[in-house]
Amino acid sequence: MASLQCHRHISSYRATLWLSLKCSTTAYPRKPLAASVHTYGSVPRIPVYRGHIPLSPFERTFLALGSAMMAFIDPRRGDMVAACGETTAGFTLINLRDAMLGSCEGRRILKDRPRVNTNTLNMEKLRSLPDNTFGRAYTRWLDACKINPDSREPVHYIDDPELAYVMQRYRETHDLYHALFALKVSAMPELVLKAFEFANLGFPMTALALGASINLKPPQRERLWREFVPWAVKCGSNARCLITVYWEERWEQDLDELKRELGVWDPPLGVSLPPPAARA
Repeated sequence: MASLQCHRHISSYRATLWLSLKCSTTAYPRKPLAASVHTYGSVPRIPVYRGHIPLSPFERTFLALGSAMMAFIDPRRGDMVAACGETTAGFTLINLRDAMLGSCEGRRILKDRPRVNTNTLNMEKLRSLPDNTFGRAYTRWLDACKINPDSREPVHYIDDPELAYVMQRYRETHDLYHALFALKVSAMPELVLKAFEFANLGFPMTALALGASINLKPPQRERLWREFVPWAVKCGSNARCLITVYWEERWEQDLDELKRELGVWDPPLGVSLPPPAARA
């Protein structure tokens, strides 16, 4: 009797799986679907959002190790840095999502799912804001560093759509952290910000990135660990969790006031852009 019930259960499961696959072929173009179905054993998995690439545990481990190695060899490989971040995120994304749910601003971010790119930003309006506003500081940083807001990699390897958005949100607001501290985009300032992000957000990838300090010149490396990492740990630990900040509502806020509200302060001299008056 138990064997018969088990057989019926398996048959029902196979029928449901076949029906779901059949329905999926009507929801997606046939060619992309065929290319994007992944099979673990006998059970295929279909992407649950645009760009999603499901991975088996072995594939995830292999990609994590390979991308970490490639990112260490060449930190300019944004695709490898992004893959390493996603495959090593683990419970960090759940913790950050929970922090967002515990915050009024964070809940609205999860509900609205804002994006930071040239399609959503009114760059001319931001450039017209008064000098010491956060929006003006952001566009000034973009122009000085010649950065495009569209340069961030899309998320591929996070299975849960909501957690995938949390990762995308972190990725797209990374440049806002740069702008908050006016950090340059060279190797040393990037490592300083990675240390801050590890203390504030907890992504393992940001701690792993500090291994790239071996590529710095000895005096730079010594100063990184003596001055900048202690600042990053203290400031990042003290600050509000930045993933919960609805940055799009802060463009017109005074930059100094914003820093006080978030509980952050400027890093030691040497990694930030000079103030506007000094650049003029």
